[in-house]
Amino acid sequence: MSIRVKIWGCRGSIACPAPTHLKYGGNTTCLEVDAGNQKFILDCGTGIRNLGQHLTTTDFEHCDILLTHTHWDHINGFPFFAPAFNPAYQFDVYAGHLMDKGGVQNVMESQMDNPMFPVPLDAMKARLSFNDFSAGDVLDIGKTAKVRVLTAPLNHPNGATGYRIECEGKAFCLITDTEHTPGSLDRNILSLIEGADLVIYDSTYTDDEFSSKIGWGHSTWQEGIRLCKASEVKRLGIFHHDPEHDDDFMDNVALQAAAVWDKSFVIQENMDLLL
Repeated sequence: MSIRVKIWGCRGSIACPAPTHLKYGGNTTCLEVDAGNQKFILDCGTGIRNLGQHLTTTDFEHCDILLTHTHWDHINGFPFFAPAFNPAYQFDVYAGHLMDKGGVQNVMESQMDNPMFPVPLDAMKARLSFNDFSAGDVLDIGKTAKVRVLTAPLNHPNGATGYRIECEGKAFCLITDTEHTPGSLDRNILSLIEGADLVIYDSTYTDDEFSSKIGWGHSTWQEGIRLCKASEVKRLGIFHHDPEHDDDFMDNVALQAAAVWDKSFVIQENMDLLL
């Protein structure tokens, strides 16, 4: 298999450590992606703490961290990422929405600065680099010609970036956070996800909930299905679950989505997906 995706966090907005949320998970967004021999981390929500504990038991040395954006639920696990304090490791951090906002290093330093956090970024002894680009760029970070990383801008307050990772004929896309316009499929997303094997998509709300949430920067599982069917995607993972949506609610979403399109499923924390 050329691409493996491990889910370490799939909740949106705020972590939910509650018995009513155990099945689908309470940690905020963090994915581990292995493409060939190259490792990526997508987003640094609270799920990255458990990922970090796991990585210290493996023999990896280098990882690229791709940030969709820097709202709290996507970065607030980074100060608790144990490998970042170990000089044996190297992490290259990328963000596509901050070139005109001071850059990603400034943002990551700020969340670990007084009075927000007692341990500063420079206490992290891993070899860290921080890299800014414009969403829509192709990132030249593949270790071999077999790995490509493409990006697209997403419709989210303060900006966000969608990612497509390709390896040996397989393609995985993470599309979060983004808000759709009803009745008009997002051309940036359609182009990025075209023919992908798996798309994990911001499905914070249902279509019924969406009208009262316009401007909040999120989408629905129904829109995810519409996009994926239009772009001939093989599978859709429903993702970025609203904190108000407990396991019973998400079980119902899973049933409804599968009835509409049998290639869709609800992402659960600790899922291991092979492409």
